[in-house]
Amino acid sequence: MRGFWTALTARRLFPLRLPPRPPGPRLSSGPAAAEAGALERAMDELLRRAVPATPAYELREKTPAPAEGQCADFVSFYGGLAEAAERAELLSRLARGFGVDHGQVAEQSAGVLQLRQQPREAAVLLQAEDRLRYALVPRYRGLFHHISKLDGGVRFLVRLRADLLEAQALKLVEGPHVREMNGVLKGMLSEWFSSGFLSLERVTWHSPCEVLQKISESEAVHPVKNWMDMKRRVGPYRRCYFFSHCASPEEPLVVLHVALTNEISSNIQAIVKECPPSETEEGSQISAAIFYSISLTQPGLQGVELGTFLVKRVLKELQREFPHLGTFSSLSPIPGFTKWLLGLLNSQAKEHGRSELLTDSECKEISEILGGPVNETLKVSLSSSEWVKSEKLVRVLQAPLMRLCAWYLYGEKHRGYALNPVANFHLQNGAVLWRLNWLADTSLKGVTGSCGLMVNYRYYLEETAANSTSYLCAKNIKASEQFTHPNTLEVPDQSPGMGRWRRRGGRAKIQPAAEVRLWKPHSP
Repeated sequence: MRGFWTALTARRLFPLRLPPRPPGPRLSSGPAAAEAGALERAMDELLRRAVPATPAYELREKTPAPAEGQCADFVSFYGGLAEAAERAELLSRLARGFGVDHGQVAEQSAGVLQLRQQPREAAVLLQAEDRLRYALVPRYRGLFHHISKLDGGVRFLVRLRADLLEAQALKLVEGPHVREMNGVLKGMLSEWFSSGFLSLERVTWHSPCEVLQKISESEAVHPVKNWMDMKRRVGPYRRCYFFSHCASPEEPLVVLHVALTNEISSNIQAIVKECPPSETEEGSQISAAIFYSISLTQPGLQGVELGTFLVKRVLKELQREFPHLGTFSSLSPIPGFTKWLLGLLNSQAKEHGRSELLTDSECKEISEILGGPVNETLKVSLSSSEWVKSEKLVRVLQAPLMRLCAWYLYGEKHRGYALNPVANFHLQNGAVLWRLNWLADTSLKGVTGSCGLMVNYRYYLEETAANSTSYLCAKNIKASEQFTHPNTLEVPDQSPGMGRWRRRGGRAKIQPAAEVRLWKPHSP
């Protein structure tokens, strides 16, 4: 990062738009092995030429930068690779062959350890530690650094990281070297896109058409259907904000939609489909701000804390616009809940032949309605959206699904933190896991993804800092009694691939239907 912004001019961040990738040979299934071998040799030759050598420590500030052509060759070559497998192979070779010099690291580490055992001046030890830090920098970081100075270089690196994440998800590349390179690139992007370089911009119906189009296309939570839908989302009693980089105004990076209401909303259709009470906003009708959608427009910026920064900035902006406003909450989807539940039902059917997630009365009622064994028929029903059309089934499933979803959000963990990614995001921000809402999203996506359930994460501004610290440091989740009710029902220990149950005395615990109450909060 040192010296980066003095070298990077405002026009260098995003102006470059690489041409569409032309059809190219498939690395793993080309017409001939010779062609694939030629491509691999071309990759090796490119990397040897483009990746700058690490200068000696004494010459680190005196070595001239590599010619722009070397880095431009890498950008051009990479942009011409049509297949994901080809790009994955090039990135894998870069990660494996141009990382840290482990011999140098061992040598410098030994020097630091030796100096610590001998009485020497502090300056000598500090210089030895600086040499060690220098040895720990991978070679490919130099390539990324120099690419960032090209016109559109940072845009290219964002795109490259998106490809890297996709290749990892598809298991085209694996291993510690690739994970390390992803971490290095993420760290560099986090510096270049830190909050000080981001501008908060509000979207209205009078914003440029290009911005409205980008906002519409990037909406990943509740898709925009048409221009009238978009007009409602930026009209009265609605707010839409995005972050852009100071070097590229009006280029949305992350987008947040807010509804201004008179209470904490419990249904998303009331927000995205219904028209506002009037075309003119009345402050007396606004007592709550509901964050109902946040979308990242650049996959390559995944993991960079843009969303957290955006929520905090919007909170301040809303307080400035509405000084009387004191209630802030999300209305959030619960992606992954249906998949988690179906996996649990499937594992129970194999291991026990019956459901231990449901009470006997629930099993009996569901079996009578569906006309078959509970586990099998329930899996079929929850795999589609048709079950919400049955009033009897909706009534019978409300208690068990609310109970299981409460456990999924509060009790299912990954490395001690909430398994659900949306829950993890809001809890990191210091929000409270506040209220589950039944049939809050009856769209096809809402029913198939989370059984129609949505959740409110409440932001008590005077408590967010303490809640965030408690969650991040001690892994404590601040939640209402709807999620922490002490009455429990034993369920199976095993939940393959779904995280770990919280166990008490060797058995996992969860609330029974008879004990679950829809918690009625005090008025905000």
